[in-house]
Formats: sequence, C-alpha cells, structure tokens
Amino acid sequence: MATAGKVIKCRAAVAWSVGQPLTIEEVEVQPPKSHEVRIKIVSSGICRTDDHALHGDMKNINFPVILGHEGAGIVESVGEQVTELKPGDKVIPLCIPQCGKCSSCLSPHTNCCLKTHLQCSMSEAQNVMPDKTTRFSCKGKAVYHFLWTSTFSEYTVVPTDAVAKIDDRAPLDKACLFGCGFPTGYGAAVNTAKVEPGSTCAIFGLGAIGLSTIIGCKSSGASRIIAIDINSNKFEKAMFFGATECINPKDYCKPIEDVIIEMTGHGVNYSFECIGSTDVMKSALECTHIGYGTSVIIGGAPPNAHITFDPYLLFTGRTWKGSIFGGWKSKEFVPRLVADFLANKFNLDGLVSHTLPFEDINEGFHLLQSGQSIRTVLML
Repeated sequence: MATAGKVIKCRAAVAWSVGQPLTIEEVEVQPPKSHEVRIKIVSSGICRTDDHALHGDMKNINFPVILGHEGAGIVESVGEQVTELKPGDKVIPLCIPQCGKCSSCLSPHTNCCLKTHLQCSMSEAQNVMPDKTTRFSCKGKAVYHFLWTSTFSEYTVVPTDAVAKIDDRAPLDKACLFGCGFPTGYGAAVNTAKVEPGSTCAIFGLGAIGLSTIIGCKSSGASRIIAIDINSNKFEKAMFFGATECINPKDYCKPIEDVIIEMTGHGVNYSFECIGSTDVMKSALECTHIGYGTSVIIGGAPPNAHITFDPYLLFTGRTWKGSIFGGWKSKEFVPRLVADFLANKFNLDGLVSHTLPFEDINEGFHLLQSGQSIRTVLML
C-alpha cells in the first residue's frame, strides 16, 4: 500500500488520565518494526475490561493510552521478518498472545502465554511493544498501547505473536467478537469446565461473556441452564441463547446460592462467574454440587481483591477453576472459531445490542456502565 513504511495520521480515542472520558484525537502511528504488523481497524467491541482499565482497576496500565482489545481489521503493512501475514489479510488482534515458544505455549494444559500482561512479574507489560517503545504519539507526547491491541484507533501496530489471520469471508462487523467476548465465555464451558451432556449449569452475569457461556453450555448438551443477573431485561436474550430459566437475586430474601440449591436439590454440576465480583465468585462456588461440582471464574476481579471462603467447599470435592480467553490457544484456535461461525455452528447476532460510529465511543461506554447494552460494536 502507498502508506507502507510511512507514519500514518488517523483518529484514535485517547484516554489521557484515569476516569476521564475518552477524546477523539489525531494520532501518529509509526510503521511496524521487525515481527510487527500495522492493521487498519474496521470494528471494535467495547468490553468491561476496557472500562476497568479506564477507571484504574487494572495493573500496569500507563496513561495516556489507547484502549480497546476486541477488534477486527485488515493488515495495512508488515515489518521485517514477517512471513505469515501480508497486506490485505483480514485479522483479529489478540489480547492473549501465543508466542509458540514459552513453557505455557508448549504445554497442552494452558493457553496463558508467558508474554501476556498477566505474567508481568515475569515479563514486560503490554503497554509498549517488545522493544520497549510505543508506536503511537499525540500532540508531541508518547501514547501507550493496551494489551498490544489498542483497537480504539483507526490504525494500530501489533506484534505477530498477537495477531490471528482469519477467513477472507468473515464479516468484520461480527469478527471483532472473536477478539474477546465470545471465545472467553464459550471456551470456559467447552474447554475449561468441559460441560457434559445432561448436566446442570448456572451462569452468573448475562453480558456478552455470560451469554457466550450459555451458548457453550447448550452446545455441550447441558439439560438445565440457569441464568442469573440483577437486570431482568437481559433474560429474554439469555433464553434466546439457550437458558432454561432465569432468576434475579433481587427477587429473593435469601442468598442466591441457597435459591439455586433449592431449585436443583443438591446444587449444579457447573457454575460460571462472568462478572468479576468476589462475592459472586463465592456464591458460584457454593451453589455447586458437593463432591463433584465445578465452578469457573471468568470475570476479572479488581486489583488486590481477596476471597474468604469455607475450605470444606473444596475439601469435600468441589473444583474451582479460572479461565482466561476460554482456554483457547489464540493464534491457533481463533481462526477455527471464525470458520465454525461461517459454517453456521452458532449464531452470534444477538450478542451485539448496539452498533455505533467511532465518534460515539463515550456513548458506548455509557450504555455498558448503565447496563443497557450486551455488546456495543464501534465501526471505524
């Protein structure tokens, strides 16, 4: 392309400081260096993780920063030593990379690549590129990256370890969902919990991740799927995706875990926490069946959060698990999930509740914070 090797000036939503609204600015995006690609972002979802970062609820986030981690776009140019991608390829930036070389990538038991920000005590945080510099600047100031993705920019630069090439037929307005929300929830059910046919499941939190978890439970053959949220307006969507019943904790004067145990007799086989609340994580564990119940934590809790619980819950045979990005090794499996979507193995239409132009990004955050949206997709 004519822009290859040149600085690109484009629009980006810059977070200048904690808790302040994003501002649409003209930024400069440097060309990609070795083992990097520059991507023209076409669509980007607004995820709760972006909101946590904006409000200072994530570690190792430097300001000013360009947030966004659930995007889809087209490769504009590639740096040196990039052989697997070329200009024109449709791609998804990956908030969980897959370097293919570390002990985690070489293990069949985890997808948590040691290059991820979650391992920042062992490696560099993802607020700069691997060479410890940024590719963004605005008004003469360096602007930091977010999770190596920064999809709230018309152009972004990403290391090849954090880019998945997808089928050219994939619609980019839907493909962004495969950058976080759908794989995270769906994979928690099919990979992490390994939900079995005929089982009973409880899903706490009915945002995009919770609804994607319902899809995973249904596709795994669960016979009873209980959806829990304090916003009853989300129940219709939950039933559409496969929930068999929905309950609102506000409708009861007893702990929700007691309600679920009474509903099921002895508790559910599998439960999923999709919010990031330590209180809900505890309730999700307590509502599982003694001896063999499994509870999966999907939501990210605030920094320095702690849980106090009765150890007999685990001593008596329950299993507590965590799930990051649904357990998928990202570069390997995101293209396969997109292929399954193109083959009509699941319908994601209901996950997108709002589609907005990029300049309305703060309205998208308002919809998220007020509980009015499932997933808002920005079109850049």
